[in-house]
Amino acid sequence: MSKAAASSLSRLTRPSSLALALTNARSPLLRFVSKRSISTHQPWRPSSALEEHVAREARPISLRQLTFFGRNLTLERLLDSANYVRTELPTRLAHRIRDMQRLPYVVVTNPNISKVYETYYDSFEQLRKSPEIKTSEENDKFCQLIKGMLNNNLSVIPDLAIGVLECRDFVPAAELDNFLKTMLKSRISRRTIAEQHVALTETFNSPFFYPHSEGNGVDHTNGVDFVGEVFLKCNAREVVEKCGKLCQDLSRQANGPDSPVPEIIIEGHPEATFPYIPSHLEYIIGELLRNSIQATIERHGSDPKTKLPPINVLICQTQQFVIFRISDQGGGIPQDIFPHIWSFSKGPRRQKQLQNISLVPTMSATLQELFHTSTGEGVGKDGKRRRGTSLAPLSHRPPNLRLGLGLPLSRVYAEYWAGSLKLHSLASYGVDTILQINKLGNNLERLVERKNLDGI
Repeated sequence: MSKAAASSLSRLTRPSSLALALTNARSPLLRFVSKRSISTHQPWRPSSALEEHVAREARPISLRQLTFFGRNLTLERLLDSANYVRTELPTRLAHRIRDMQRLPYVVVTNPNISKVYETYYDSFEQLRKSPEIKTSEENDKFCQLIKGMLNNNLSVIPDLAIGVLECRDFVPAAELDNFLKTMLKSRISRRTIAEQHVALTETFNSPFFYPHSEGNGVDHTNGVDFVGEVFLKCNAREVVEKCGKLCQDLSRQANGPDSPVPEIIIEGHPEATFPYIPSHLEYIIGELLRNSIQATIERHGSDPKTKLPPINVLICQTQQFVIFRISDQGGGIPQDIFPHIWSFSKGPRRQKQLQNISLVPTMSATLQELFHTSTGEGVGKDGKRRRGTSLAPLSHRPPNLRLGLGLPLSRVYAEYWAGSLKLHSLASYGVDTILQINKLGNNLERLVERKNLDGI
């Protein structure tokens, strides 16, 4: 190893000034850390393999690239996709491992953060040791490895959220928020390319799929509207109606089958269609409608005879964007909470968040996880991919459990494909939330926060 690399590793493994200050046994901070934060194993692992992957740059993709590649699916392309995933996932994991190594010692030794670190490192080691994939059978085995990793990583979101909340007193909240946003965007990116490849493999292995040689002008999607996980004809009205019905059902599940729920009125350009990954959009719309329904019921009462004011969803489209504006009359957001709605670590309800998140050991961050049953995965009897997510049956949470993650995580999802999410609260009246989606699919994924571009 070169002297420069050795020096870099020395800096990474050297305890920060904060950690050195903790050596005073009389420090109340030390007592806190010793009771709740010190892991039983050493999370620092100097590794030349890690250094090699950190030195590489991630290769971002766009929805258009995913679609173009999958529409012309052949065995050769499927194997190219497998080897892209095989080399790209460990690179992206290596950068996030390095981000965690740069954290103050008191943060990285938090048991929840340390658990994520170990999970990522184990996944990194398995992926970097995977040999080149040359046959369909080798690809099938690789997909099983990917599925296992996706399942094992379902605890990452609650673990990170709890760890960040527990360490809020030791590190500025803005730094923790940037760290968590980068970790979550990277998580979305890895799951996107991994699930896309698994979905392409399922399509290729389907008895209804007939691959052709490249260059013959044949549409290899066989008329199916899905290309892997990308839905080519995502319809704005259908998304709102589906999410709205599910959220209304959730409300009745939580408050009683006869409890009133607000009507959802759709206006504007509801027939707008665009390519998108449904699970991403459904999570955002579902969280926004869920918040509006809950706020409306809480403000106007749950008397079965009460006529609740409706929730209005205005859909607009331009050449480049589809815009959703969700307006409710739920009384607005309390002034003590509003400044912190986009933060994962700030706000007056930290202790309640910790209690609630601890009740959710796994999170797939999909709309389907709110239910005990799932639409399932894979290819249906008609040869068409179902619109569920492969992670839906693996995690769920109670419908009335507030985690404080919905809005900030929804913004992370929106910004991942170069969209945006904004919120305007009208005190004592209601909330307007504006979601902007890029409908062309030509923007590269945003892997990190702008302040952390050196960590791509």
